[in-house]
Amino acid sequence: MELKDLIQNRRSVFPDQYNSDPISRETIKHLLEAANWAPTHKRTEPWRFKVLQGKSKVELGVFLSEKFKETADKFSEFKYNKIQRNSRNAGAIIAICMQRDPEESIPEWEEVAATAMAVQNMWLMATDLGLGAYWSSPGLITTMNEFFTLNTNEKCLGFLYVGYYDGLNPERIPNPIEDKVEWL
Repeated sequence: MELKDLIQNRRSVFPDQYNSDPISRETIKHLLEAANWAPTHKRTEPWRFKVLQGKSKVELGVFLSEKFKETADKFSEFKYNKIQRNSRNAGAIIAICMQRDPEESIPEWEEVAATAMAVQNMWLMATDLGLGAYWSSPGLITTMNEFFTLNTNEKCLGFLYVGYYDGLNPERIPNPIEDKVEWL
């Protein structure tokens, strides 16, 4: 697929759309290798990933749904069940983490941006491999130090849910670029 087509075909494909086809470790390694080529200021390479499959992704769903139940201002049984269903439906969940440069040699936002670029690389690779992907960053990510062992100055920024799916990508037609650009 041409790069332009790959970029234009990248979509959020939600866990409810995934089928039960398993994702091999080799395929996930392709995603992670793509992430590792993201640009990074001063070569801090702040992205860190935790791959969950099988039992661990189900345990994450249970953890998140129970945290939701504990902390929600307004509990929703639908949302509680959806959190667990998303974890079960995904072929894999990749926790997106960022390791802050201990010397803080660059602004934190640049390391967040570099991590986001790593995720975009994974997402483009997933599209190329016929995988659906969805980046979720729920408020509950602030509690991930209770589920994962995070290093000092490491934080979880969200989850990339990935899975095979049947059917076509949903159509997306962005607003014209002319509406977003000022030529000086």
